[in-house]
Amino acid sequence: MRCPCLSGLPLAECCGPLHEGAPAPTAERLMRSRFSAFALGDADYLLASWHPSTRPTALELDAQLRWYRLDILRTERGGPLDRDGLVEFEAFHRSPAGAVSQRESSRFVRESGHWFYVDGV
Repeated sequence: MRCPCLSGLPLAECCGPLHEGAPAPTAERLMRSRFSAFALGDADYLLASWHPSTRPTALELDAQLRWYRLDILRTERGGPLDRDGLVEFEAFHRSPAGAVSQRESSRFVRESGHWFYVDGV
């Protein structure tokens, strides 16, 4: 199966290992893995990769949304040696109401070798 993040790699070589607990090397890779988790309906991974300071207690995904495309528009910091980063992206999904995109600038922090999603605008 091809990875939903559109890296061109199989899921097992891209976001799959992150979903199974491997740390993301960069904020962008964490963003891609979170998009893949939305596409695959993996709410547990989304919660686990969310920083505890902003993480909701529960997350209910809309089963009618089909996430199909992720465009990374810009990154700031977020490398293997950085402590924080920003990833601006546009994600596309379809629902019974039609096709929609969501554009967001997401903030990430790295703690103890693990990247976490903080929030986005």
